[in-house]
Order: sequence, then C-alpha cells, then structure tokens
Amino acid sequence: MSKIKVGVAGYGTIGQRLADGVARQEDMELVGVADMAPTLAVRALYEKGMPYDLYLVDGADKAAFDKLGIPTKGSMQDLIGKVDIMLDSAPGGIGAKNKELYQKAGVKAIFQGGEKNDVADVFFHGYANYEKGVGKDYLKLTSCNTTGLIRTVDCLDRSYGVEKVAITIIRRVADPGDYHRGLTNALQVDKAPSHQAVDLMTIMPHVDATGILVHTPVTHGHIITVLAKGKKKITKEMALEAFEKHPRIRVVRLADGFQGNASLFKYARDLGNTRGDMYEIGLWEESIVESGDDIMYAINIPQESVTIPETIDGIRAAMKMQEKGEEGTAKTNEYLGIGKFKAMGL
Repeated sequence: MSKIKVGVAGYGTIGQRLADGVARQEDMELVGVADMAPTLAVRALYEKGMPYDLYLVDGADKAAFDKLGIPTKGSMQDLIGKVDIMLDSAPGGIGAKNKELYQKAGVKAIFQGGEKNDVADVFFHGYANYEKGVGKDYLKLTSCNTTGLIRTVDCLDRSYGVEKVAITIIRRVADPGDYHRGLTNALQVDKAPSHQAVDLMTIMPHVDATGILVHTPVTHGHIITVLAKGKKKITKEMALEAFEKHPRIRVVRLADGFQGNASLFKYARDLGNTRGDMYEIGLWEESIVESGDDIMYAINIPQESVTIPETIDGIRAAMKMQEKGEEGTAKTNEYLGIGKFKAMGL
C-alpha cells in the first residue's frame, strides 16, 4: 500500500509540529511545508539542513529567501498538486481562502481550530467522533483546550456516561516567544459560556456544558477544572481507573513533584521531547474529588502540541486509512510513541 502524501500550509507554532508528527508516521509521507516569509521557524529549518522541502505561498518574496540561501521547491500550488491531503495551519481566516485552492485541485484538507466551523464538513475529534470524519473532504480540529477537555469527558462518557459538565479554563495569554499580547500583570475574564463548552456540545451533543475562561499572564500551558455529572455516580476510584487507561491522558501526582504547568513542561524537556512538547494532557490524581453526585478534576493542556495527534487521526479518517476510531487513534499513538509511559508503570 502506497503512503498517503501530506503537505502542511503554514510553518508556525502548529505547522512545525504537524510536519514533525506526520514525518513520524510510517504510513504517510510528508511532501513539504509552505510559508510566506523567512521567519525564525523557517531559518531554523534551514540551519537544521532542510529536513522538509519548503514551498512559497502566494505573495511570498522569493528574493528574501534567496538572500539567506534558503532553498525553495516551488509554489504552494505546486505542493498541493503533489499531495493527497493538506494540513492547514495558516493564521485564522487564511485557511478559508486556501480552501479554494484545495477544492480546485481536488485535494482534501484539515483545518486548525482558528478557522470557523463552516470551513469544514465535520468538526472533528479523534476519540469523540472519528467515524463522522471517515471519507470526508474537509475536517476542522477543535482548539487546544477543547481537544484536551474532550479527551477526558469522552473518556468518562464511554466508561460511565456523562450528562453535564461545568468547566473553568485558566488560559495562558500567549505562546512562548509571542509578544503580540504585550507585558501584562492582570487576569481577564471572558463572557460565559466559553467557546470550549459550546464546541464540546457540538462534538458531543448529548452532554450539557458550560464554562468560564480566565486569561493569565503565563505562556506554558492552560489548566482546566472540570465538574462532571455522570448518568450514575462516578466515584474517584472509577474516574481514576478510566483516566489511567487512556493513552493520551497522563495521570500525575502533586506528591511526585508535578506542582503545575511549569513542572509538566520541564518534565517534557527532561524527557528530551522536541521543543519540550508533550502530546498527552496531564491530569492530577489529587485533583479528582467527589462533590455529591458529581466528580471534579483538573488537567493541564500543552497548547502547542496537544492537537497534533488528533490532526493525524483526521488524516486517517479522511483518507479511510482506518475506518474505526480505536484503530485509527491506536496507529497514531503507535507512531508518535504516545502512552509508552503507561507500559512502564508510570
């Protein structure tokens, strides 16, 4: 069976990680990446020896790349003509314009959470609604927070049934290296319900969800607290048992030194993970508490990398590589090395 050929539009925070993730899939081929300018990410790609071919989007100044000696392979249209599916991680709103190029070429595409839902046939999550994406031409991923949130709610729902959730998101204000939000010393509250709660209900319409979001002046990871009501009472032991079985949930303990978002980021770096990325979300064992008939817990969202596995799940669904969610997510996990720590008893 020939490998599925994949291209990436936008070599920024997400695009770099998508390229790396696809390159690790033994049944896929990363044909190349496309970008607009010789950004720091593109310069780093060049300094690393150009492991991925680089194409230029419309409006790019080729002379700026030539001046730095950065080789390019052609236009984004050239890239689109060589692939089966594009992963679009362009800035929000640009993906909708790029879709016209994909449609003209008859190429499938997967868009990131910054695009509006109407850009795609299916609002997609690898675990919660994989089968709905099978064979579709255009999928859109949930945001980083929604992706991790749904992993846990879907995990409990599959095991015990969930009727309702209330969430509080403590949101990092910008990614590491970003300056566009300025220097702040404040917390900012968004109007409720947060879009993550609304998006969860779009993916899982049988669950009633609401939520509040608070912006915080930090960069490494979001933290979400979840209060869930099961169809029957979910005890701490029941929740912990379900969470510990999920490959993309890493149950951690305050007692072991995982004090917060910075601890998880440092641990990922100590593991030698590229850029300090972690595909799994962290869930604190000590945060799991029973509140009457409800269960409460807290999770950490590594915002730069958490959507990568679900995006690759999307390739598998759209290209009918695996038509069952368990098979598709398992293959993604295998090639990304997700869940290995569970086999080690960690």
